[in-house]
Amino acid sequence: MSVRVSAKSFLLGAVSAVALLSAAHAADVVQPVEASGFNWSGLYVGFGVGAGANVHKLSSDFIPISLNGIGGEGVYGELTAGYDYMVSPRFLLGGLLDVHVGDIKTKIDAAGFNASIQETYGFDAGLRVGYLFTPNTLGYVLGGYSWQKYKLDTNAGFGFDWDQSGYFVGGGIETAINSNWTIKTEYRYTRFGTKGDLLSEAGLIGAPDGLLNLDTSRHTFQIAANYRFGAQNGGGATFEAPAYNWTGFYIGGGLGAGASVHQIEIPPLGGAKFNGLGGEGAFGELNVDYDQDFGSWVAGVMVDARYSGMTSKLDLGGGSINVDTDYGFDVLGRVGMKMNESTLAYALAGYSWQHFDLNASDPIGDILDWGSSGFSVGGGLETAISSNVTVGVEYRYSQFAKKDFSSELGLPDDSITSTSSFHTVRLGAKYKFN
Repeated sequence: MSVRVSAKSFLLGAVSAVALLSAAHAADVVQPVEASGFNWSGLYVGFGVGAGANVHKLSSDFIPISLNGIGGEGVYGELTAGYDYMVSPRFLLGGLLDVHVGDIKTKIDAAGFNASIQETYGFDAGLRVGYLFTPNTLGYVLGGYSWQKYKLDTNAGFGFDWDQSGYFVGGGIETAINSNWTIKTEYRYTRFGTKGDLLSEAGLIGAPDGLLNLDTSRHTFQIAANYRFGAQNGGGATFEAPAYNWTGFYIGGGLGAGASVHQIEIPPLGGAKFNGLGGEGAFGELNVDYDQDFGSWVAGVMVDARYSGMTSKLDLGGGSINVDTDYGFDVLGRVGMKMNESTLAYALAGYSWQHFDLNASDPIGDILDWGSSGFSVGGGLETAISSNVTVGVEYRYSQFAKKDFSSELGLPDDSITSTSSFHTVRLGAKYKFN
């Protein structure tokens, strides 16, 4: 539970810091351009696609063992409808309803037996509070109620489905691209309530509630487009916005959260493959960047270093075993397209390196640590809030090389391996040197 609270707290703290940073630099805007008159008040509908990972924690009221957790990953599509109202020249309040269908799943294959747990469909209903960085670009936080349907499928003649409800919190950036359309990038952390009657719902007669408890959390990122009715009719913000040139060197930092999924393969056990062992947590990051402005397009390179609290944990009575993803770095290139005078949508890709640590509680301590190279791909939205400061929301999918544990266990090569992947989102701010 502490990891989940940490991830949520980092998210809310980062969004609050972005809002404060924007207010602090409001007087530092130079090279002003005339506001577009985009009207954020009113009804909107939209659609989006996203990716993410979930973590299922298994525990019991009768046995002092818990696993946090079983991880799954995948993609989803979403339809949304909402209403926003500008309560002041820069602050917005709104409500939203989303429905989604997805393929975020956990899979196990062993000796001819196949099983999967999949998120099939669900919905979110919530509120959001936004702050206009510029007349065309909105930063916001959101939260509310979430409901999700799950399905267990096997090739052994049994399966069942169930649903869970809970809450979500998140944040994002949305920017206008013409008189009616906006695009947004958004992160959500969803935490579902404890499911204590899963075995009885599965048909296990006489299974008491609490024999197997399921606690599920989810980290998702989406890119979406919204059509706003009446946005072209004016009545929008009237303050000035920066006409920003992206060329220059940057330093910055960010706070983020995400989930890891470790795919475990044990070929001697009937070709067993488990995707996978899951973990989650928050992280902090520092970066150094250079961008070159080519008019409508921007290209750049970035180097960042992070320290992460993402972990997978098995509790065994009075002890525990953890797989920690503690520190790492990335060397990435990015290409972006300007959405308006001060906001950039971009894609990125490049090299990633991550350190992993397998450890146990005292008196065992550290068991094994290793570093793994891989790649990251992703994208985000970044907007200038002054002549020197930008803020942004960014998603990355990272995959690392397979680690063979066989020699450490005295087994033949490739007897037991792990391949790790991350889904992470960061909220960041950068300072450009003129």
